[in-house]
Amino acid sequence: MISPILFTILFFVILILSSAIKILREYERGVVFRLGRLIGAKGPGLIILIPLVDRMVRVSLRTIVMDVPPQDVITKDNVSLKVNAVVYFRVIQAEKAIVEVEDYLLATSQLSQTTLRSILGQSQLDEILAEREKINRELQRIIDLQTEPWGIKVSNVEIKHVDLPIEMQRAMARQAEAERERRAKIIHAEGEFQASQKLKEAAQIIEDHPVAVQLRFLQTLSEVASEKNSTTIFPIPIDLIKPFLKNKKK
Repeated sequence: MISPILFTILFFVILILSSAIKILREYERGVVFRLGRLIGAKGPGLIILIPLVDRMVRVSLRTIVMDVPPQDVITKDNVSLKVNAVVYFRVIQAEKAIVEVEDYLLATSQLSQTTLRSILGQSQLDEILAEREKINRELQRIIDLQTEPWGIKVSNVEIKHVDLPIEMQRAMARQAEAERERRAKIIHAEGEFQASQKLKEAAQIIEDHPVAVQLRFLQTLSEVASEKNSTTIFPIPIDLIKPFLKNKKK
């Protein structure tokens, strides 16, 4: 039978050991403070702390995917948009992420929102829709530059969705339809121009070689003759019977 005093001692020993021994995963680091002073980052693996003296803060080094809420943006050409994005970042210096900023997740989120509004406000609508990769790189560069003192590396920023007003969508649809009609007319005109060039070349060939007309005539007859359900009446070219007329005169 264990006495109450021994039980109490064992309880406190187990409690102290549980608070002194920590196990960190491969992707975790522990930022250790001893009496309020920064000791450094430790881990992964088994970490032994001094009870009641050391305090450890866990920090994950994995890539964090943060969704930037939709932001109301007025572009350089005065178009109102709603734009949201996603930011990929990770902690590369655990000590700075804990010491230099109170909450690095909240700070990165707020910085991403303000930077998104600022960059898109300096761009025109056509640039946002057509040059999204360029804007993504600029966002990544600016956010990464400002989060570097916090020990955070921003690897990528992607604009997810651009919500256009209904009136702007209708205007863009009319513009796209007009552009398609313009291209169709240009293609049709180019086809007519090329056809006229070919007809001109054919006319020159026929002018230089009159027998080409007869060959074309015979080809047309063969095409018509393939349809057996019709009667065809055609004139005989005088050139075909000229040799017979000359023989008769002789």
